[in-house]
Amino acid sequence: RFHQDKRVLHDARPFAMAHAVASMSAVSAAVAGPRFTAQTAKSSSLRVSTLAQRTAARKVASQMASSNVNAIIVEEETAEAGTGNAALYAQFSKLLVDYEFAYKVGDKISGKCFHCDAKGAWVDIGAKAAALCPASEASLADVKNASAVFDIGEEYEFEIIKEDDGDGCLTLSVRKIQLEAAWNRCREMQANDEAVTSMVLSVNRGGLLVEVEHLRGFVPQSHIAIRTPNREELVGQLVPVKFLEVDEEKNRLVMSNRLATDMVAGEGLGVGDVCKGIVQAVKPYGAFVDVGGVSGLLHISQISHDRIVAVENVLAPGDELKVLILSKDAERGRLSLSTKKLEPSPGDMLRNPALVFEKAEEMGRIFRERVAAAEAAAQAEEGASSEMAGMEKSTDESTDESA
Repeated sequence: RFHQDKRVLHDARPFAMAHAVASMSAVSAAVAGPRFTAQTAKSSSLRVSTLAQRTAARKVASQMASSNVNAIIVEEETAEAGTGNAALYAQFSKLLVDYEFAYKVGDKISGKCFHCDAKGAWVDIGAKAAALCPASEASLADVKNASAVFDIGEEYEFEIIKEDDGDGCLTLSVRKIQLEAAWNRCREMQANDEAVTSMVLSVNRGGLLVEVEHLRGFVPQSHIAIRTPNREELVGQLVPVKFLEVDEEKNRLVMSNRLATDMVAGEGLGVGDVCKGIVQAVKPYGAFVDVGGVSGLLHISQISHDRIVAVENVLAPGDELKVLILSKDAERGRLSLSTKKLEPSPGDMLRNPALVFEKAEEMGRIFRERVAAAEAAAQAEEGASSEMAGMEKSTDESTDESA
């Protein structure tokens, strides 16, 4: 730039010399005064005109020199800025390469949700482009809008289920992570023999379709402990179940209401206890009675001491009874019941069932006392037999020694 300025000044030097000559001529004319002739005046006028032209030329040259210097300065500054920007862009490109992640399907990553729309939730995962979690993959539960699940600015864990779509956008899922966790919880509860609460979704001839941990499972007909004339009434209700089969690969979940009912509702029920029950169904061989959520069979032979021709002549669905627990099958989740043992007099269930209901606790106590006495007698007899066997053995040994 210094050399450029020097060159501009050197080019303007002739104009400066012309200006000095013109100035000296003007001074000489002023001193000579009247001695100048008309011809001299004419020459002087011409010189003034030339001086004015040279002055204008000098001004133009000065402006051009200044413009050239400014242009050179701007050009140099632009070149310097361009060089700096190029270096910054190169550094930025290197950072992109260094921090570019090779994502693949199945990877679990964390990302921050920054926008939700009709497509789903848009997530910043630190890649070149935002990733999308569709509304259908936002939750294991049935949701219509991703905004019902995600909060803007919050960070969540996702699993990649689809690779780059060509625009750098990955497809994410929360549902798949929750699905895996739900199957793991079901396997753990099966291993621990735990009972859980399920929602009845529908009913068919084979059994119940229920939902547990947002997974759909099936309860076979033989494992339904709840007895009701209209099973459709169970839809929407909560029922306890235990796991019979948990197979994630086959997407198979089989459960038992009967086993869970025995554990949840049947705890505390023992042989000889007197309980209230509701007749759920009447069959030719007896009646099924719901006792605190546990299904029990009141066999026709245990209804009364008197002979019964048809069970429907004695009992009907909805009848309230007091029954005695004769036995308890924990594996099948069933109880064996009796009203025969609660009759104050043989045949009272046919002639005066209200009396049987009223005297049930007293008759149950008498039954337990009889059972206890019988057990004590059996133990005493077993002890006596053992003692006799021991004495006979000692006698035999003594005889052998004498011989």
